[in-house]
Amino acid sequence: MREINELLPFEVRQSGIQGLGAFATRHIPAGVRLIEYAGERITPAESDKRYPDTDRTRHHTYLFAIDDEVVVDASVNGNEARFLNHSCAPNCDAVIDDGRIWLETIHDIEPGEELVYDYAYILNERHTPAAKRKYPCHCGAITCRGTILARKRG
Repeated sequence: MREINELLPFEVRQSGIQGLGAFATRHIPAGVRLIEYAGERITPAESDKRYPDTDRTRHHTYLFAIDDEVVVDASVNGNEARFLNHSCAPNCDAVIDDGRIWLETIHDIEPGEELVYDYAYILNERHTPAAKRKYPCHCGAITCRGTILARKRG
C-alpha cells in the first residue's frame, strides 16, 4: 500500500453531502493510504455514555468502532479524517490494520472530487423506516440507499 507522507492531498471545506467534507487538491491514484482515523480510544460503554443514541438526537458520526473493545472518538484529538463523508458510491475505504483505522483510495481520485467512504453503520435492530430516517444519507449517488446503515445480510 502506498502512503502519502507529504502534505495531505486534500482540503476540508463545505460539502453538498453533509457539513464539511474532504476534497482532493491533486490527482490521487488508487491504493493510496491517505490518513489514519485518529482520536481518543475509548470503550463502547464510554461511547454510549458520551453519546447516548436516543430517538431525539442526531446520530453522532465521529465514532468509529475498531472492534468490540475499542472505539475511536475523533471529536477528541481527532484529525482531518473525521471530515470524510459517507457515500453509497465510495471512492475510499476504511481499513483496520493492527488496531488502527486507515482511509485508503479504492480508485483514482481527481482534483476537486470529494473523498467519501461507506460508513456501513451496523444497527442490530430492524431497519424500519424510522431507523433509516435517523441515519440518513444525502450523498446523491444513483445507487444511494437513503441511509448510512449497512445493508442487512439475510
